[in-house]
Amino acid sequence: MSANRPPTVDPVAAERWQRIAPAAAPWLHEEVARRMLERLQWIKLQPRAWLHWGALRGGLQAQWAIAAAYPAAKCFVVESQTEHAHVVMKITAIPWWNPRRWLAPAVVFQAPQAASMDMLWANMALHESADPQALLVQWHQALRVGGFVMFSCLGPDSARELREIYQVLGWPPASHQLTDMHDWGDMLVQTGFSEPVMDMERITLTYETPERLLQELRELGRNYHPERFGALRGRGWKKQLLQVLAQRLPRQADGRLALTFEVIYGHALKAQPKVRVSARSAVSEQDMRAMLQGARSRP
Repeated sequence: MSANRPPTVDPVAAERWQRIAPAAAPWLHEEVARRMLERLQWIKLQPRAWLHWGALRGGLQAQWAIAAAYPAAKCFVVESQTEHAHVVMKITAIPWWNPRRWLAPAVVFQAPQAASMDMLWANMALHESADPQALLVQWHQALRVGGFVMFSCLGPDSARELREIYQVLGWPPASHQLTDMHDWGDMLVQTGFSEPVMDMERITLTYETPERLLQELRELGRNYHPERFGALRGRGWKKQLLQVLAQRLPRQADGRLALTFEVIYGHALKAQPKVRVSARSAVSEQDMRAMLQGARSRP
């Protein structure tokens, strides 16, 4: 557990969402994964083993696309919920009559050994963590030196129209605060990653009705803010909310309601470990091996 946990994230709420989140990827997650796959073409390293972190909620379209791009690479899948792992097993299972069942490397549904992965893929998972710094440490530990992480998450401009409405009406915060891409870059460096490349884009989703908009938000996540509404609200409040959304949210030219989502993309390498030698120095066996291998590989 890291010392700098997000102050606007209630860890109990975050843990509960991990347990009750739908066993399927929202449309936005699949779309972001598709866009992240386009960035994969910039990477020249051909992974021998890769880790899909949160494959079900992150999008199984990416699972199949990456497996096709690296057919000889062994894949590990890590899911926080056993139910999600079972769903992924069922959906990704290759039929017995398909030759790929016997030729392709089997997907392993467990955490890999430390420093064994060439790539870690995590789509739309980081902003849902109550302790993102600790999560980055886990990712760093899973990668071998020279391996890379590719991830995406929501940024602070997400649902800004909804948050502004809540603020004007004097309601509690509509969501917890999301991290800026520059802060993610700093956290990557602090964790031990090098050469972080951060990118951001804004996606506008449109909805025919306020009801459909709320349904989409419920599929995407929950409000973790400690100062959120402290009790259940009734039908009267929901009716008022729907009316307010219909009246105050911006509309497109065709009359559809619009909501902004900021999507952050990140990529970074696991650097060679740095050791500062002093009168009292301790180097782990794993780091020592990595340094010695790096020294042997240099001319």
